[in-house]
Formats: sequence, C-alpha cells, structure tokens
Amino acid sequence: MSKGVLSGKEVIKVLCREFGFYFVSQKGSHVKLRKKLKGREITTVIPLHKELAPGTLKGVLDLAEVDIEEFLIIALKIEEKIKLR
Repeated sequence: MSKGVLSGKEVIKVLCREFGFYFVSQKGSHVKLRKKLKGREITTVIPLHKELAPGTLKGVLDLAEVDIEEFLIIALKIEEKIKLR
C-alpha cells in the first residue's frame, strides 16, 4: 500500500487474514472469496489490479459486508508492521 492506494492482492490478504475469508475461485483477473457467517455465505469478487479505484474498493467491501473504515485501519496497521521489520 503506497499513498493510500491498495492493490487487489493487498485487499485479498487483509480479507483472508483479518476477516475470515477464503479463496474460492479465480476467473481471469478476478478472485472470488467467501466466508460463512451465521449459517449463510458471504461472497465477494476482487479484481487483481495494481491499484483499486476507491469506488471499486467500496464495492468489494460492500459485497463482503465489511466496514470500509475498519478495513482501512487494519490495512494501515499491517503496513506499519511490515515497515518496522
């Protein structure tokens, strides 16, 4: 993550590590992730772009039922941990 821009791969890492999603499939440059929550499945699709547009990120997180502010706070913490190493 640089200058507040997230790549598709970075979004996938955060959703899988911190929000309990797992890989389902990939078709072309789009990855499908899923998680089970209270007897139902939540699915989201992430394009593997180098930089996700803000609206694209919002759409991915809306499908994932993840709060964008919570997601960004966690993503920033992960980036800080990486820089400290």
